[in-house]
Amino acid sequence: MANKLISEMGLPKSIANIFAARNINTAMDALSVTEFELMELLDVGLAEVISAVMHISEMVCPPWETALSLLHQRVQNEHLAGHLPTGLDGLDRALCGGIPFGAVTELVGPAGIGKTQFCLKLALLASLPKSYGGLDGHVIYIDVESKFSSRRIIEIGAKSFPDVFYREGMAQQMAGRIVVLQPASLAEFTDSLQQIKTLLLQRKVKLLIIDSMAALVSGESEPGGPRQRLLGWHISFIKSMAELSRIPVVVTNQVRAQVHDEVGQFFFQMPSRSEIGDDQSRLESHLVAALGIHWAHAVSIRLVLEAVSGQRFMKIAKSPISPPLKFPFAISSSGVSLLDDVGEEVYGPKIHGIHSQGHNDIINFGNTYSKN
Repeated sequence: MANKLISEMGLPKSIANIFAARNINTAMDALSVTEFELMELLDVGLAEVISAVMHISEMVCPPWETALSLLHQRVQNEHLAGHLPTGLDGLDRALCGGIPFGAVTELVGPAGIGKTQFCLKLALLASLPKSYGGLDGHVIYIDVESKFSSRRIIEIGAKSFPDVFYREGMAQQMAGRIVVLQPASLAEFTDSLQQIKTLLLQRKVKLLIIDSMAALVSGESEPGGPRQRLLGWHISFIKSMAELSRIPVVVTNQVRAQVHDEVGQFFFQMPSRSEIGDDQSRLESHLVAALGIHWAHAVSIRLVLEAVSGQRFMKIAKSPISPPLKFPFAISSSGVSLLDDVGEEVYGPKIHGIHSQGHNDIINFGNTYSKN
């Protein structure tokens, strides 16, 4: 805006001609000197200079906004952007409609907690007809660990939406809308990104799921610089696909035990291995997201799935529109469901903590819990 031409600002022709004659052509030229210096340069009175400077300033300065007007804009933009309803009423209310379009939403939690189950339900909902609360579109499902189950997704659909799934051919039609890719390595996934981008343009794609991103990068390099550079490029590409295609992107992330030299990166300190001994509960209190804090900064929404005393909880750990809340949930033949739609607010270190207390499905491979 500083380079905007004064001749295009609607000043009275007489004063605009004087600016041009003195080679003061842009807003920067006019606003880089004082009013008294302009009086000398233009050979006009102070009142005319002040009036011209005020007009130029109004033309190039961004308009001021009140907190109320920004709130109204945000609500309007959220409405225009759209959401994929999850069918979990409490979560949908907290997120103002569900999983947002044009953003990356992350599911993080220990193995077997229900991340893939949630992804399957989201894939089903995106392919459902709009009359049943779905998006009536195609889904691209990146199945890194070969956990996608067509039988399970049809079971969830038949239990949750029997009116739809018991129609002749409807189950096959909806299953045909879900495109499953199974890259065997990060290199294969990188090669397939252009194919994914083409599918987004060619098909009526309404959802992209990557299950799991952590599995793709595990083994590629040690945590730190090389891995963060790999992740940096991929998350930038994934975010750009979400924004350009205006679709929700859901990625899953695993957990691992925090190692001793990571103490400075987190708000809590992990005891040494000798201090932990066989006390698994102490180890569980120091689980962290496998992809690290740089990845966490890149996602728009983080949902933590955890277990406390054998009860599963879904926690909104990061969101620009919701306070930190947690909901108890269960997994049944109809998929993931909340046991209480009223979320409990979470405070302090508990917001980002990840627990697996009493969750028997966890398998510990060294420092990483890698089975979903």
